Amino acid sequence: MLMQIGPLNLHNAALKLTAGAPAQLLKAGKPQIAFAGRSNVGKSSLVNCLLGRKKLARVSGAPGKTITVNYYDIDGKLFFVDLPGYGYAKRSFADKKRWSALTQSYFEENAALAAVLQLIDIRTGVTADDADMLAWLRYYKVPHMLVATKCDKLGKTALSEAAAQLVRSPAVAPGTGCVLFSSLRGEGRDALWTHITKLAFGGGGKD
Repeated sequence: MLMQIGPLNLHNAALKLTAGAPAQLLKAGKPQIAFAGRSNVGKSSLVNCLLGRKKLARVSGAPGKTITVNYYDIDGKLFFVDLPGYGYAKRSFADKKRWSALTQSYFEENAALAAVLQLIDIRTGVTADDADMLAWLRYYKVPHMLVATKCDKLGKTALSEAAAQLVRSPAVAPGTGCVLFSSLRGEGRDALWTHITKLAFGGGGKD
């Protein structure tokens, strides 16, 4: 597994900040690539796979309860930003309100935000919550692309059909990029890194 991606040494990656309130959010400095998606869509697994780690990004023991924005410093040149998951049915009204306030604040006037990777479970496709998130990204004019997770769960034919249906969803703007990804197998890792380096630095890619 490559541990040098363009200008980035992936060995030099660590959790830098856990922000639980709007005042703690970082909105300037090094570029940020944010990860958005439903609870349990695989954001932590995706971050770990991209960085060649197993437990840098940890899955919450209580899904949907942790409402924080987690910043992972990549070689002092880039932040991966893990946004709190949405769509967890058992989350209280107060928690949903906190999620909305924190996430909205993250997007507002964030000069450092380079792009959002919107994760979608390939098995379920675009849910109503995902559609709301995509509409939110368009409202704030945030560059974004789709990452279809858990692609190892489908056979080749079913995967092809699900991927085609995903990009045809009315909630997805025409021309939105999409990478098929499996954290279990590492499939899509190189392709996604190519997109990330281009979005964050305007070019580059794998060495």
